[in-house]
Amino acid sequence: MAEHLRSRPLLGTYVEIGVPGDGNAATDRAITCAFEAVGHVHSLLSFQEAGSALRAVNAAPMVWHDLPPAFARVLRLSLLMMRRSGGLFNPTVGGALIAEGALPGCGDDLPLPYGTADDIELIGNCVRLRRPLALTFDGIAKGYAVDRAVKALRQAGMRAGWVNAGGDMRAFGDHAIPVSRREADGSLRPIGALQNGAIATSLVAPHAGDRFPSLTVSAGAGVPMPGVWTVSARYAWQADALTKIAALAAPQHRVALIRALHGALIAGPQEVAA
Repeated sequence: MAEHLRSRPLLGTYVEIGVPGDGNAATDRAITCAFEAVGHVHSLLSFQEAGSALRAVNAAPMVWHDLPPAFARVLRLSLLMMRRSGGLFNPTVGGALIAEGALPGCGDDLPLPYGTADDIELIGNCVRLRRPLALTFDGIAKGYAVDRAVKALRQAGMRAGWVNAGGDMRAFGDHAIPVSRREADGSLRPIGALQNGAIATSLVAPHAGDRFPSLTVSAGAGVPMPGVWTVSARYAWQADALTKIAALAAPQHRVALIRALHGALIAGPQEVAA
């Protein structure tokens, strides 16, 4: 079957959006709307861009900020996952990532390495950090952007399609997408097909570097196991967050915890999966 694909650099990666068929004006408009949805999330939640809403919050902790609705939604989802995972997923680790060189500084003073859910006051769409912390949504924003892009495709009348943001993928409709994941050594490993669901893959590296600039850090609730982690879920934001939980969870509780959080561990590092 023919596929109509377009790709753009967004979210620190390349985002690919596709629909089955040869493409026409309607599909072009739908894909454009989907990219606009991704771009909106990027403009709000980028840690790197000086003008983002996230940077404004981090630059002025202990001050109330009126958040855009999408920002407030991602923060609520992050707090939900934080509490349900016992702190394994933690959006307050920006300070630790700055100290490791994995994220740029967000002010004159170095924020605390991490905090807890009680450090975040969220009332309606207004937020205040109780202590000098730095929020980061690197563990959930790509997945949320993928979900928003899928919603945009559907609202534009598409009956099937998919969005892939650097390993965070979601597909809908009757079109199955073959999926392979890139292992730490660069090889590709087929892991099946994706249809009416989401899947996310994260590489957990022991240290940030030129090859792997991102980093998964512990907020005192677990020790990250290096390797490649792949999790499926109904929504891409869930799958994205659950890859970090998979890397941090105690081995004897990992599968059950991910299942309790409405996901499924598809594959971990080869030495774990064997």
